[in-house]
Amino acid sequence: MHKVLIVDDSKAIREIEKKYLEELGFEVLEAGNGKEALKVLEENPDVKLILLDWHMPVMNGYEFLLKLRANPTWSDIKVMMVTRENQQKSIIDAIMAGANEYLMKPFDKEMLKVKIKYLMETF
Repeated sequence: MHKVLIVDDSKAIREIEKKYLEELGFEVLEAGNGKEALKVLEENPDVKLILLDWHMPVMNGYEFLLKLRANPTWSDIKVMMVTRENQQKSIIDAIMAGANEYLMKPFDKEMLKVKIKYLMETF
C-alpha cells in the first residue's frame, strides 16, 4: 500500500481527499502546512505521493515544494498541486519547481482518480 501525504490547511478538503484516496487503496497522512509536512516526511520516508495546496499559513505549497526538491532524499516523491491557484504563471512556476501534476479546485473524485492513475504509472 502506497503512502500519500495531503498538505492543505483546510481540514474539510483534507477529509474529502482522504476519503477518495482511501477508496483507491492508499494509506493517507495529513499536514496543515508545509512546515508540518516536512516533519511528516522525516517520520515517513516511504511517502510516494503528495497532494499539495498552494495557499497555506506558516509555509505555503510553493515554498514547501522548493524545500522538498532541494532534498535528494525526496527526489522520487510525486507531487500534485491541488489548489484554487489558477494563474498561468503560478502553474508554470509550480511545474518548474518540481510539481509533477496540477489539479484545480473544485474537483471531483473522477478527476482526482485520473490524475493519480497517471502518476501511479510512474511509481
